Amino acid sequence: MKRLGVLGWPVAHSRSPAIQNAALRAAGLSDWHYQLLPVPPELFEETVTALPAAGFRGANVTIPHKEAALALATGASERARAIGAANTLLFEDGGSIWADNTDAPALIHALEQRLEPSECSALILGAGGTARAAAWALKNAGIRELWIWNRTASRASELAATVGATTAGETDGVRSDILINCTSVGLHDGDELDALVRTEQLRHQRAVVDFVYRPGGTPLLRAAQQAGIPTVDGLELLIGQGALAFELFTGQTAQLDAMRNALGLSSAP
Repeated sequence: MKRLGVLGWPVAHSRSPAIQNAALRAAGLSDWHYQLLPVPPELFEETVTALPAAGFRGANVTIPHKEAALALATGASERARAIGAANTLLFEDGGSIWADNTDAPALIHALEQRLEPSECSALILGAGGTARAAAWALKNAGIRELWIWNRTASRASELAATVGATTAGETDGVRSDILINCTSVGLHDGDELDALVRTEQLRHQRAVVDFVYRPGGTPLLRAAQQAGIPTVDGLELLIGQGALAFELFTGQTAQLDAMRNALGLSSAP
């Protein structure tokens, strides 16, 4: 049995096993299996280095381990190094670990179905591994102007300096075309929209993106949809980055319809 998984903390909510196992079945890879790998930060390195001996060929990485994943890798794609975070690890012969980041291309592909990023400005909420991928992707796509906001202002400043963006002191002080949530707000019951932005700010957006996904949608996406604003939800991004990771894991092209059907989604937006 060849094994794959997703490393995160928490990770019980992840739909990656559903889409990846569906893609494995569709590709006829019956001797492969994908599973949850809940790992607290203090055990991340110990767990990852033990995975190859347990039959693992690779793993996806989610909050809060993306920066740690890159630091642990013995080799990485130019994209992952530029971003400073990895969401995909491949375990190679001889004990080496290869890191890549598929969040960035998945985000740009989703946005390009709705608008031209180079004609827009954007505000990113968050400064962790997902925000790093989003910032790099947008700058690489020629975004006209980019702001970074984070609860911890020093982290926002650090990321902004790295990618050539501007630090946003307050979210409601920025008039952007694209709003992208890269925080975990919206994942848990009780999370409120005003923890991120004020409702009236959304009317200025041409698109709203939320990397978080949950049944019924996040408060941010529900508010955007009620305002008639095009949205990109976390499930679309999950499938996009997951399909790219699947190809890295197996060398085969993922069947997107199988992945979407596993989530009860009938067709691409």
